[in-house]
Amino acid sequence: MAGTDVGEVRRHFETNGYLGEDRGLLMVVADGEPAGTVSWIARRHARVGQCWSIGIALVPEWRGRGVGWRAQRALCDYLFAHTPVMRIEAATRVDNIAEQRALERAGFTREGVLRAAQFSHGEWRDLVLYSRLRHDPA
Repeated sequence: MAGTDVGEVRRHFETNGYLGEDRGLLMVVADGEPAGTVSWIARRHARVGQCWSIGIALVPEWRGRGVGWRAQRALCDYLFAHTPVMRIEAATRVDNIAEQRALERAGFTREGVLRAAQFSHGEWRDLVLYSRLRHDPA
């Protein structure tokens, strides 16, 4: 969501508490403890038709415990309730099977592979693109 510039992070928080018109960030809390964050940013695939692209970052201790898919589902419900978008999308690395399962459990549909879409650890990696539409079953 924000870059590595600590000043940018502070300014964004002081300006709107990380709840802007084109992006946002919320804390994930599980059993009363901070478990990570969910974020969203506006994307546009054409001149009209904005959608949200979401992401999640969980503290390692909370991974694999069902927190991620619940947080992603809750974020989608929040965004559909408070914004007029039709589409929410998420991408994850092809080798991140746990996140793919979490997205599917959160109601997302796998759309396809984005070849060489992310540069990570010295090489280009493929991503899997998922989407959830407003009228999809929860």
